[in-house]
Amino acid sequence: MSTFIIEGGHPLSGSIQVQGAKNEALEVICAVLLSEDKVRISNIPEILDTLNLIKLLQAMGVEVERHAKGDYSFRAARIDRDYICSADFVSRCAKLRGSVMVSGPLLARFGHSYFPKPGGDKIGRRRVDTHIEGFVKLGAGYSYDNELKAYSIEAPDGLHGSYMLLDEASVTGTANIIMAAVLAKGFTTIYNAACEPYVQQLCLLLSRMGAHISGIGSNLLTIEGVESLHGAIHRILPDMIEVGSFIGLAAITRSTLRIKDVHYEQLGIIPDCFRKLGVRIDRDGNDIIIPAQESYEIESFIDGSIMTLADAPWPGLTPDLLSVMLVVATQCKGSVLIHQKMFESRLFFVDKLIDMGAQIILCDPHRAVVIGHNHQHNLKPGKMSSPDIRAGIALLLAALSSPGHSEINNIEQIDRGYEAIDERLNALGAKIIRKD
Repeated sequence: MSTFIIEGGHPLSGSIQVQGAKNEALEVICAVLLSEDKVRISNIPEILDTLNLIKLLQAMGVEVERHAKGDYSFRAARIDRDYICSADFVSRCAKLRGSVMVSGPLLARFGHSYFPKPGGDKIGRRRVDTHIEGFVKLGAGYSYDNELKAYSIEAPDGLHGSYMLLDEASVTGTANIIMAAVLAKGFTTIYNAACEPYVQQLCLLLSRMGAHISGIGSNLLTIEGVESLHGAIHRILPDMIEVGSFIGLAAITRSTLRIKDVHYEQLGIIPDCFRKLGVRIDRDGNDIIIPAQESYEIESFIDGSIMTLADAPWPGLTPDLLSVMLVVATQCKGSVLIHQKMFESRLFFVDKLIDMGAQIILCDPHRAVVIGHNHQHNLKPGKMSSPDIRAGIALLLAALSSPGHSEINNIEQIDRGYEAIDERLNALGAKIIRKD
């Protein structure tokens, strides 16, 4: 288990480049399984989750060529059918959340796939009903394999298009169903589909590969199945979660930072949510600049009631940034209610912030009230452990704002989502030492 040793309390300055979007990368890398032709994808973040997914594809028989940093070609011409039914395959999938999205392409192409209980962050129950019920709507059947501890999904007669109304706008569920439907016979209509930019990007890649998809960017998708897909070239968007993390970094350390190549139009409501915390965000072309401020004052609602920041499906606020916003709020002026609706364990890291001196009332697993210090009282350094990717980066931001030495263990969780984060932040003036 690796550790970060952080000497906090130092202002940062300079420019930082945003990595490619992790969530999009996991989707489009799985999509290469739909074609025997070469698919080239650039701007892939070389983080643990994407690298492990690439290794999984290689074990399945996918030919992978690395042209340059983040630039890969994939060719899934010869998939090892025995391996994708093996215990090793199921075991590796169970350790990687993004692997759930190999099941849709494998089912569409070969008529069978395994669906293990997904791994990843320990942030509460993450059910898989949307995925499997979507496959059933397309004509598949399923059973639970007690020996492999996974669902066996089968469609011996192939998949057939149908109408479906998803019970939740699941991003990975929508992506999985789309990838299964593009090779199904006939038309598929998906209502209440997730419409995040990353799902839009997946649809655009599939369209370049020869899929027929209409309604991209909306929650109503119509897919006309095709016989086969061909190769294509794709570039991944900048990671909006990393953009938000760097906005929070600048605010909590009262630093001036330029965040480069953010694709501002794809950030949705994120900038406005930070502005509600009093953070000034200036746009300069495709960059944003966060100027240093002495104080950040949290807005109230028009009627004077306490501000609430809550997650919601796109175009609402992504749940992945609530942890960062909560940490920023600990040093703002005023109070805010953070309402994490989607996951019941994601706010449990706040006890570590309370130990650092933050004024936080954890109302229940989904809600926390933060009373800001207005930088009148610094957070105290401490020793902590990263429970998941987003809580991990939030704790790192807290440590960077705390004069003195802090220690964060289990930083492999942070590495799953942020590429070489210590090196990149040290280039801005942070003092972070990695110990293996």
